[in-house]
Amino acid sequence: QVQLVESGGGSVQAGGSLRLSCAISGYTYSRCMGWFRQAPGKEREGVAAIGRDWSTNYAVSVKGRITISKDNAKNTLYLEMNSLKPEDTGMDYCAAESGRSCRAGLQQTDYAYWGQGTQVTVSS
Repeated sequence: QVQLVESGGGSVQAGGSLRLSCAISGYTYSRCMGWFRQAPGKEREGVAAIGRDWSTNYAVSVKGRITISKDNAKNTLYLEMNSLKPEDTGMDYCAAESGRSCRAGLQQTDYAYWGQGTQVTVSS
């Protein structure tokens, strides 16, 4: 019953901006949430994460260009991406964990639920 649905992906030019959204259903509260990115032929890597207390974690490669946020009332996760670079191209996935002791980290094992992903393509 738990479902995560991403939206907002698309193609943009380098230097542009994009906002991704992730709607979460199936439970009323997600304590930890995150965004991951996977380029073709590469492993999935953590991009950003946010905890219940709004604490955040960012990958070094995107820090300063990406902002993760959430709306608890709407069970929605967001990823604001600015100054996009071609290396940001990939399939972006949102993830969630409802456990009380969840860790809002950048490891795939920190999360139990995943969305189908949304494609982000940045042209040079």
